[in-house]
Amino acid sequence: MNYRNDIRNVAIIAHVDHGKTTLVDALLKQSKVFRDNQQVGELIMDHNALERERGITIMAKNTAVVYRGVKINIIDTPGHADFSGEVERMPQTKFVLRHAFRNGLKIIVVINKIDRKDARLAEVLSLTQDLFLELATSADQLDFPVLYAIGREGIVVTEPGGKGQDVSPLFESILATVPPPRIESGPFQMLVSNLDYDSHKGKIAIGRVWRGKVAPHDRVVRISSDGCTTGYEVGEVLTYLGLKRLEVAEVEAGDIVAITGVEKVNIGDTIASPERPEALPRIEVGEPTVEMTFGVNSSPFGGREGRYSTARQLRERLYKELEVNLSLRVQDTDVADTFLVKGRGELHLAILIETMRREGYEFEVSKPEAITKVIDGHLMEPMETLTLDTRSEHIGVLTEMLSKRQAQLVDVRNDDRGNVHLEFRVPTKGLIGFRSPFLTATRGEGIMNTVFVGYEPWHGEMTSTRSGTLVASERGEAVTYGLSNAQGRGITFIEPGTPVYEGMIVGQNPRLQDMAVNVCKEKKKTNMRSSTSDIAVRLTPAVKLSLEQCLDFINRDELVEVTPQNLRLRKKLLTQTERLRSIGTARREEEE
Repeated sequence: MNYRNDIRNVAIIAHVDHGKTTLVDALLKQSKVFRDNQQVGELIMDHNALERERGITIMAKNTAVVYRGVKINIIDTPGHADFSGEVERMPQTKFVLRHAFRNGLKIIVVINKIDRKDARLAEVLSLTQDLFLELATSADQLDFPVLYAIGREGIVVTEPGGKGQDVSPLFESILATVPPPRIESGPFQMLVSNLDYDSHKGKIAIGRVWRGKVAPHDRVVRISSDGCTTGYEVGEVLTYLGLKRLEVAEVEAGDIVAITGVEKVNIGDTIASPERPEALPRIEVGEPTVEMTFGVNSSPFGGREGRYSTARQLRERLYKELEVNLSLRVQDTDVADTFLVKGRGELHLAILIETMRREGYEFEVSKPEAITKVIDGHLMEPMETLTLDTRSEHIGVLTEMLSKRQAQLVDVRNDDRGNVHLEFRVPTKGLIGFRSPFLTATRGEGIMNTVFVGYEPWHGEMTSTRSGTLVASERGEAVTYGLSNAQGRGITFIEPGTPVYEGMIVGQNPRLQDMAVNVCKEKKKTNMRSSTSDIAVRLTPAVKLSLEQCLDFINRDELVEVTPQNLRLRKKLLTQTERLRSIGTARREEEE
């Protein structure tokens, strides 16, 4: 077994909001991969518009820098458990740290944001040591280098309080700690861990070369999940430097490579030389825990606002997503224009919905629900560990909120600065719709993380805490007078001039029952005048719901209509007659 001393392969792994992408920014800028006059901004790796808007990394990304003649391949990974499909093909957090130890990987601990007023360096190091003690598989894994960083200023030091000017201590630690990749002799072999697409080059397979070399025009075979092999000719061979892919004449084992020409490749496939077509162990990704339906927009406004709105276009787009979204599942249903989509969490599915919406798709989606199983005749549901980091004054409201969601408090840790770390065990169904009220309750200062831990016997139905809705009774255009009457019965979600249809949800009723309202109703004209008749009607500003808030809000008898221009809430059964008939049928079935 040989080694390539000119390469190091590393992944940056941590929970959300710990500064991974900001640290990668500093590594890129200080390694001089950009020109001095090149304007690259912040969060360089998060170039996706949704990532920049939300301040989170959604897709794992590859980059590379050169330091003292050594090429360092870097993978920036997401911190949200909803995107663990991106993470599980490259090491990340407690779950993936366990796998890193099992595979004998070397770990460098970087304690970031040490300039913050509430920084707890000694406590964080102690907690990290406890975590390593819990997960390590050998004694030498308990001996790890520790660095301290101010990622946004591009400073890394070896001791708390030390003076630093750049990130060179981290570069030096990578060269000293991370072993060079082992090189197995023999013909070409690589595992596909990511995919990209180019309108001119077609599908691009990305992964680490485990054995041999590859060059343009080489003959290779793709080994699929069922062991079948298909022959191809390699097009271009590309490696990474900074944000660029560079075309090269040849790549050897140990490097991260992107190759074109293998059109039918999927994540987890092996691409190998025809001389020794041997498959590498496939990437295993945990199963989905949340599902919802995607269907053709069946509202009276269907097909008006989207470029793609047919069942065929929707089906093609969802199945195409499977090529790059490793933890997603899509299947047809008994209804021709409706598809069941399963993911790793509510946020995972919301990102897909928002991405498709921005691409011009128009469709309707149901409420996200936890995926249950029947095991040995017992109904089982997915369970998760929920960790919350917030201020101590929020403990009461959070524990009360979560108790209604069938959560059990497992651990509480406080420090002397008012910070608190809470850990709960909660059914996945209890987490659906929790993110928005959590951020509201903590005034945006809380951080939440979840990890799927397995299946347990069904804990029973959760009691809905949502009140009824205000449902439009007429089709037309909302007017001030009609909305003023509606606001006398609850809060409204729309403004004057908004087109509405019968069955569209236009607000929330504080009572449990749904209420039909005519928001298109004009004030009757009269010849009589009074001293108050000309006073303008003042409306309370409409409550505007985000996509996640819409998904959180709806019940099982409701849908979210998604178009490039609008998000609308609606009843599945649009007319009052249909809804009353459905309620009557359900009651008769219960009595029988």
